[in-house]
Amino acid sequence: MKFRLVSLFSGAGGMDKGFQNAGFKIIWANDFDKDAVNTYKKNLGEHIVLGDITKIPSTQIPNDVDVVIGGFPCQGFSVNNIKRNMEDKRNFLYKELLRIVKDKNPKVFVAENVKGLLSMEKGKVIEMIKSDFEKLGYKVDYKLLLAAEYGVPELRERVIIMGNRIGVDNIFPKATHYTDYKNYSKDTRLLKTPTVEETIGFLANERLRDNEFEINGRIIYDHIASEKVADTFWGRKYPVNQFEICDYLKYWRNKSGWTTTRVDKHFGYKYTAGHWFRKDNGSGSIPKPDDWWELKKILGFDDKFDKVVTTLELKDITFEQSLRISNWDRPSDTITATQPEIHPNKKRRLSVRECAMIQTFPDDFIFTGSLNSKYRQIGNAVPVLMATKIAECVKKMLEE
Repeated sequence: MKFRLVSLFSGAGGMDKGFQNAGFKIIWANDFDKDAVNTYKKNLGEHIVLGDITKIPSTQIPNDVDVVIGGFPCQGFSVNNIKRNMEDKRNFLYKELLRIVKDKNPKVFVAENVKGLLSMEKGKVIEMIKSDFEKLGYKVDYKLLLAAEYGVPELRERVIIMGNRIGVDNIFPKATHYTDYKNYSKDTRLLKTPTVEETIGFLANERLRDNEFEINGRIIYDHIASEKVADTFWGRKYPVNQFEICDYLKYWRNKSGWTTTRVDKHFGYKYTAGHWFRKDNGSGSIPKPDDWWELKKILGFDDKFDKVVTTLELKDITFEQSLRISNWDRPSDTITATQPEIHPNKKRRLSVRECAMIQTFPDDFIFTGSLNSKYRQIGNAVPVLMATKIAECVKKMLEE
């Protein structure tokens, strides 16, 4: 038997993918972010509805529901929001989850939020939420879970609120992995949480590209990334004139017989190569060192600009949260919904696929939208592996 599930504030579908992995049938889902909904449809199915949940009546949502889940928006609750307070309207979107639970009367509900929810108004907010669901007849508990303790290579903490009306104890997943490598107590019942290097290290020296490619028998999508690490990390040591480089590259491209389209296809880019041969409106660019050496192979140009284009130097790093460098030898810090951490090679941010891998999305889970939208969808998601562990607990409760 497949238990029927309704999902609110679904986003790209990290939580839903976990419940789907555990055998649940998702009959209806909702989010108001168009890109996230398109991503969801591409990977999980057409059962998601684009729209504002505050404007969707319960009558439009199917009945006979076993479980309702929802990660109601957390900006108002986040410890990163110093202005968080009870007046922030986003804080009350949990009442939409409350409304649907009341109207659909599922056997179990699961809500997810940020750690900051526990300390908001000195604990009054979480107790208010707990009390509101208890008034509907549910036995309610909440617990702070660390994703890394379930095999996710990420030190992401999330509050899970769980309630049921079927007379059983709420079950939360037990830790299967340890994260404190230095103080490990040799408890052989626990596994070692994968590190960042073990998770994404095989992509460290792979060129960024729009098109999918195969490596180690895996098809890799969305290996694209922001390269905005300013000039405080690896920057060119010598001044380079883009117009001069452009004329030089166009000369050798024409001499070789290669077209810009063919160059793009060779690199797996969509439009990037075009900017190497453009100077008319100042929108041109100079190839990165790795791309320069590859261009030299196919166009056969001489050594005239090799030194000035490819010689980089490590400059002073101004450390701040938005410029964090990912650690290689332990689980990642929390993947955020804005700019992700800088790759250990210090030349770029983590790619979309690397972030997705850290969040334990499968390789064939493909995201839609702009680069920043993809980063946002992944950063807002519940790690799929942790969601699967939670779903297995809910399934056990229902089967009891």
